[in-house]
Amino acid sequence: GNTYDRSIIVDGEEASLVVFDIWEQDDSQWLQNHCMKMGDAYIIVYSVTDKVSFEKASELRIQLRRARQTEDIPIILVGNKSDLVRSREVSVDEGRACAVVFDCKFIETSAALHHNVKDLFEGIVRQIRLRKDSKEDNARRMANTKRRESIGKKAKRFLGRIVAKNNKKMAFKAKSKSCHDLSVL
Repeated sequence: GNTYDRSIIVDGEEASLVVFDIWEQDDSQWLQNHCMKMGDAYIIVYSVTDKVSFEKASELRIQLRRARQTEDIPIILVGNKSDLVRSREVSVDEGRACAVVFDCKFIETSAALHHNVKDLFEGIVRQIRLRKDSKEDNARRMANTKRRESIGKKAKRFLGRIVAKNNKKMAFKAKSKSCHDLSVL
């Protein structure tokens, strides 16, 4: 299969990522079962231009939770090809709702344009760290992250909460907010 080994800096600390992309290489049941029992985190990718791939991603998410049900393994649902707007079959809201139902994170990317790809890999590192590191280490990282938040972002977040209380559709998005914030549990 395809294996990618990269080092990235996340929150001022180096992280080494080893990504195994072997799912579609071989349809053997043994390989798929083996993949579900290893790894510190999982990225489940579907194409926003293919509803069938979205449904397969949902099924895979269910299988993955069954295989590792006692563990708190980070899973990120990724809608790829977000740049192909005219061919879109799966909306952002559908992806986000699926992530909320399946209790995982969500992000849309475009590998072709490299949109949100860096955020995805930084987010997976943060999710692993949040689950494995001590509370003190995580508190220190969160303090550093909060310091970097601009006044504009703070104001947007504050106003978003006010609007959410008066608008039921926005209130749903506020409840599901954690599914697309890759720096919180």
